[in-house]
Amino acid sequence: YRSPIDSTRGCNPSRSTRVRELGEQLDAHRTRQQAAHPTLSMTGMYNVLDKLRSGEPLTTQERTIHEQGLVIVLEQIHDDLDRAVFDAYRWPHDLSDEEILERLVDLNHERAEEESRGLIRWLRPEFQNPQDARRLDLQADEAEEVKAATKKKPAKIEKRLWPKTLPERFQSLRAVLDQTPAPLTAADLAKHFTRARKEDVEELLAVLATLGHVRVTDQGRYVA
Repeated sequence: YRSPIDSTRGCNPSRSTRVRELGEQLDAHRTRQQAAHPTLSMTGMYNVLDKLRSGEPLTTQERTIHEQGLVIVLEQIHDDLDRAVFDAYRWPHDLSDEEILERLVDLNHERAEEESRGLIRWLRPEFQNPQDARRLDLQADEAEEVKAATKKKPAKIEKRLWPKTLPERFQSLRAVLDQTPAPLTAADLAKHFTRARKEDVEELLAVLATLGHVRVTDQGRYVA
């Protein structure tokens, strides 16, 4: 996928490096805690984080998740990462969620217009360059993953209500991807919700990919 941080006009290398370092810290922290506590889930940690941010009291089970996942550390890394991303975009730190989403959708439209003119800002050109043999290896692996997934008997999809607000829609899409090991298309994801339009889902997934919350395969599918 493409990174808006690396491609933001005028973004200096130190800002990009800071975002990358914090992203690696975040991934390392979550991986380490889940390795130490096999029953600890990503969904559980982020549900606890949401309750901490809202000031809601934690249940006994949630307190266990808080301790095992060191959720207070997770919160600090996310706060630092948020500030670093704001700085990379040269955005104010006090934007509301709605203002952030509006700006990201606008940026996504701008990138789509650039790509229609042949300008693609790759996150990792050495891997994503079509002439690079390593990229072809990645394509083959992803194709095998999709092929293997399609051979399995499809599980019955339990549809969820399509949320009304953008933040809730982003969270719901990410939750489905977290719970699904095989890559999904926007159409696949839309089937998990009642009255969700494929076009709307596709646009929101593009924003999530821009933020680095999901990954886009070379087949145009999405994984957490």
